[in-house]
Amino acid sequence: MAFTLSSSPSHLCPCGDHQSLCNSLQFTPSLFSWRPKHFFNSPLKLNSLKSQPRNSLSSSQVSLQDPIPQQSQNPPKNPSKTLESQNPDGKAKHHVWVNPRSPRASQLRQLSYDSRYASLVKVAESLNSCNPTEEDVFKVLSGLGENPIEQDAVIVLNNMGNPETVVLALRFFQQNLKPKKEVILYNVTFKVFRKSRNFGKAELLFDEMLKRGVKPDNITFSTIISCARMCSLPNKAVEWFEKMPSFGCNPDDVTYSAMIDAYGRAGNVDMALSLYDRARTEKWRIDLVTFSTLIKIYGVSGNFDGALNVYEEMKALGVKPNLVIYNTLLDAMGRAKRPWQAKNVYKEMIKNGFTPNWATYASLLRAYGRARYGQDALNVYREMKSKGLDLNVVLYNTILAMCADIGFTDEAIEIFEDLKKSKTCEPDSWTFSSLITIFSCSGKVSEAEEMLNEMLEAGFEPNIYVLTSLIQCYGKANRTDDVVRTFNRLLELGISPDDRFCGCLLNVMTQTSKEELGKLIGCIGRANPKLGFVVKLLVEGETVDGIFKQEATELFGSIGSEVKKPYCNCLIDLCVNLDLLDKACELLEIGLTLEIYTAIQSKSPTQWSLHLKSLSLGAALTALHIWMNDLSKAVEAGEELPPLLGINTGHGKHKYSDNGLATVFESHLRELNAPFHEAPEKVGWFLTTKIAAKSWLESRKSPELVAA
Repeated sequence: MAFTLSSSPSHLCPCGDHQSLCNSLQFTPSLFSWRPKHFFNSPLKLNSLKSQPRNSLSSSQVSLQDPIPQQSQNPPKNPSKTLESQNPDGKAKHHVWVNPRSPRASQLRQLSYDSRYASLVKVAESLNSCNPTEEDVFKVLSGLGENPIEQDAVIVLNNMGNPETVVLALRFFQQNLKPKKEVILYNVTFKVFRKSRNFGKAELLFDEMLKRGVKPDNITFSTIISCARMCSLPNKAVEWFEKMPSFGCNPDDVTYSAMIDAYGRAGNVDMALSLYDRARTEKWRIDLVTFSTLIKIYGVSGNFDGALNVYEEMKALGVKPNLVIYNTLLDAMGRAKRPWQAKNVYKEMIKNGFTPNWATYASLLRAYGRARYGQDALNVYREMKSKGLDLNVVLYNTILAMCADIGFTDEAIEIFEDLKKSKTCEPDSWTFSSLITIFSCSGKVSEAEEMLNEMLEAGFEPNIYVLTSLIQCYGKANRTDDVVRTFNRLLELGISPDDRFCGCLLNVMTQTSKEELGKLIGCIGRANPKLGFVVKLLVEGETVDGIFKQEATELFGSIGSEVKKPYCNCLIDLCVNLDLLDKACELLEIGLTLEIYTAIQSKSPTQWSLHLKSLSLGAALTALHIWMNDLSKAVEAGEELPPLLGINTGHGKHKYSDNGLATVFESHLRELNAPFHEAPEKVGWFLTTKIAAKSWLESRKSPELVAA
């Protein structure tokens, strides 16, 4: 026969939806072309078209392999000289070899449907380019004769791509022939709408189909559903999928697999994952688009291990990832703040021969930026620039925010200048906010103010993040009046101070002289009355015994968990600055009771340790004071000390300073004449022996806390 029907989803729509005549008519040129090898490799069968190939239509459908009526075939003048002879029993003989160079081969070629099919394809091409009027379309189709056959109609419609003329062509065939299964003509027409991504016309044609009394079948729905997917209308795909039972249609596993993607994109995650579980159990074939959607579902929902599992299951099934899969997985790992896994995925992608595109670099930039992998993010940024890839403002803001968080001041200025030179985007309020934060944290007051003025000239009002950064900047510069002015500006703009803003005010107080604290107490009291009252009790002294501890405990119960430790650190720092050792100890005790601080002290048979990594300097000094008192009490009680005692300050440095807690503590321990020395093999640790510690503790008559 001169054609085959492919049931492989790869021959269907790009989303791989269904097999059938209507969705997947694939006319294989190699079977039409006249090649000698066809005669050498297999016997020639003439007029035996009823013997169906493997992918032929079911008996309920019109077969394109049925014999073509003689009037449409233009048979040779001498039909008696066919290559099929009759046995005495009336059965046809087959397996007759014909020399392809002989005249009889030319006659056979004319008899085949090959030339007929080629002419029908040309008719379809003419219909694609003609005017979308009934007159013009009918004129083209009149060349098929007065009685076109159903196979002709299907082939013409299947090869069309113009959604305007295909409806008129369908009308012509409906008027000029009586198809056995009219639904097939509709289905190949739906396929044209899918090719042209015209879902609206598909819905209108479906309504017309019902009015004509034509019952849709599974292929009708699968084609319309795949059209909705290709048009990025997942909700429509779900709507049509859920209509199927009312028309007596049962989805097959290919349609079910496609619906995993549709439900996921439509936001019905539970249904998508339920179908995916069923797909794994029943071993449905899932396409790459659906795998990509599943990875995205897990990534957006925060189930990042689920995203990785889908990726591994896909590879285990022998499905090779494409660039979209890699980019989706990179995005998920970025959301998870797992830059190391993003690196591994990227390396695998490159190893498998894929070239990163804009989406790849964007996902990597977000992954490294969110996780504060500064150098990696900068490398990606520079590679993008070297390849001429333009960043959008969101990506610029991502890398600038990272620079603000890790103190990359010079790099941020360079990137900001690149952004302003860019022809694709302009700075927005978040861009200016990051730059103001960077200058503020670096103590560059004039640069921060210049950036604020540039922000105002660009038409952006400062938000709470900008004003918080400015207050921090003025606090570092000991410009208390500017702090108050900025606070008043916040209120004038109608912005309500949040916990972070109040924490910034509290931090400024720890850097302010005692004489000017009164100016800031008023600001804190207006921003957070309860916090203001606690600060006032510290600075002015409590009038009722125990009221400070009570009020401080209530304060920590009323604020968010993310600011409890910063508040407690700042309040203890303020106590240390004001030489209020007893209040500092009370606050540390409250912090331990409420589990704001945990695991500050640890004991083992070989070593007792003090862990200060998460504490501010004032809180660390207070914890050291309490620990030394505890050690003194242990010695007085005759308790045996372990062989080693250690203080762990951590080895990190402040992002905007060359000094870390270890540097400051080393100096402080020296002032105390404490026998703790930095351990060369354990960075951030100060160790001493039992003998040295005991001797030093006994020499201390009255413990003192040296203010920072």
